[in-house]
Amino acid sequence: MNGIALDTPYLDTDADQLSFTLGHPAREALAVRELTVGGIDVQLRLLGASHQVCAGPVRETVACLPDVAGGLPDTATEDFDGWHYSFSAQVCSLSAEAFGAEVALIRSRSDAHPRALYGIFPGSADAVTALTVEREKAGLSWRTWHTYPRSRRIVATHTRLEAR
Repeated sequence: MNGIALDTPYLDTDADQLSFTLGHPAREALAVRELTVGGIDVQLRLLGASHQVCAGPVRETVACLPDVAGGLPDTATEDFDGWHYSFSAQVCSLSAEAFGAEVALIRSRSDAHPRALYGIFPGSADAVTALTVEREKAGLSWRTWHTYPRSRRIVATHTRLEAR
């Protein structure tokens, strides 16, 4: 099981408060999972209702950050020393029934995944942040989900880091 019952409230209250940065300093984490995937050291880090992934030359942060405007880009790309990075984000608003079913699916897939980490926040089994990482032919990819029960919104991100 990759899930952790967290003993801390959400720090981010809705999807619109999340911002995206690369290279942001490491933030205090509620939980960390360290892995080596395809020869690359990876840290999956849960922060409040947000995340950081540190992989190779990348430190991706999706979080409510002081002095950084909220709102995620639909896509972002950047080249690092010998690596190509691509990020995408999608925010979905769901009915109460669909939201609960989707969160259950995220938790189930994360439990079954060999390289995952997710946290369940107090007050609702549907308050979840989940991360998974996969090996790709030329690098890595990772997915994250941030769920917001009050607004029934889910932020899903997908990132690829590929050797050039």
